[in-house]
Amino acid sequence: MGGGARELAGYLAALAGWVAALAAAVLPQWRQSSYAGDAIITAVGLHEGLWMSCAAQSTGQVQCRLHDSLLSLEVHIQTCRALMVISLLLGFFGIIVSVVGMKCTKVGEEDPVTKSRIAVAGGVLFILSGLCTLAAVSLYATQVTYEFFRESAIPINARYEFGSALFVGWGAASLSMLGGSLLCCSCPAKERRGQQYHQQPQPSTAREYV
Repeated sequence: MGGGARELAGYLAALAGWVAALAAAVLPQWRQSSYAGDAIITAVGLHEGLWMSCAAQSTGQVQCRLHDSLLSLEVHIQTCRALMVISLLLGFFGIIVSVVGMKCTKVGEEDPVTKSRIAVAGGVLFILSGLCTLAAVSLYATQVTYEFFRESAIPINARYEFGSALFVGWGAASLSMLGGSLLCCSCPAKERRGQQYHQQPQPSTAREYV
């Protein structure tokens, strides 16, 4: 795969990862009510996300409510919120920087070495964005797992398990880091100073006559 094609593939993968991270951040399905156990109640399904909680009835009606207070939220939710916001900001700047640095665009510098360095900077931003998304989703999943298996008087079918937004977040983190890695592969080689090709002098075949 050529350098330009590799950069384009990396950019598209990272862009898809950023869009998926945005979708994961706004979705309310970070955790959902569990249907494990004997007595399964399917009349109402509960979903909770970073910004709101929803109740879906069997009739198809969905009611959502935003979280009332920021300071009253649990620490892991506040942390995941901050990580997702940072991830989206890093990805946004990565999109802009990568467009300037890609070889297939005519934006910015004309020097191929400078453009390659800019593309690498965009790839680093995408990798950092993916790491923030991965940290947020994994932290939330760890908390859900801990609460599910914790000994409690709450019946098992009244607890929460992984929601679909967590899997979207994991996929988004993977795409962002993959795309950023491909962009970083366009790192320029050491600059050639005036085409330094040190050619050894050819031995002279002419005979010197005294």
